[in-house]
Amino acid sequence: MAEAGMAMPPPATVTVSTMKWSLDTIIHRVHQDHYAGDQFNPGLNGNARFSPIKDALGESVPTLYGGSTFACAAMETVFHDVPFAPGLKTLDKRKIVGQVHSQVTPGADLILADLRSKALRKLGVARNQIIDTEKDQYPITRQWAAAIHTQCPEVQGMCWTSRQDDSAQALMLFGDRLKQGVLQLAAASRNLVSDAKAYDEVLLLAEQIGVDIVPGR
Repeated sequence: MAEAGMAMPPPATVTVSTMKWSLDTIIHRVHQDHYAGDQFNPGLNGNARFSPIKDALGESVPTLYGGSTFACAAMETVFHDVPFAPGLKTLDKRKIVGQVHSQVTPGADLILADLRSKALRKLGVARNQIIDTEKDQYPITRQWAAAIHTQCPEVQGMCWTSRQDDSAQALMLFGDRLKQGVLQLAAASRNLVSDAKAYDEVLLLAEQIGVDIVPGR
């Protein structure tokens, strides 16, 4: 794991590199079951690395998080707070209840701000100042998302190498930059507990990271 660092606020002007998320590349999501698989979070509440944010007029920006694999999506959500510590760790099963796995594809190529290590040099920020930071730094890292959204109107979201699963890419889309219906469900959403195959995948991932899922009390 990269060492957690102190976040650095963005400069007055941000200059991003962009990348393309191809229209045939599946976006994996793990999200609460009261959202549809292709539904954006309205961005009114929360405390994530890059959301909630507001646009230049002070309006909330709807957002949607995802990853390039199921494991990435799960690590960025239900397993996000599992500590980097040796030995067996436990996770309350109630954290998984009500969570589903959805797969969506964009109906067109997406233009994303590139927040991977090479491109971060252009932004003038190190990975441990924006990606590898802890929750107490999120108010600062959200400033980057707001600045990119405001200053880069052609950008439809952001993509970075996941801190939780560095074999995969994580992304966040700006809902006000995508046309209605551009995201299409690639498969029916799977409940992480009641869908046997999905739960098996959760258990396999838990075993890989040394987690024992225990019944809630």
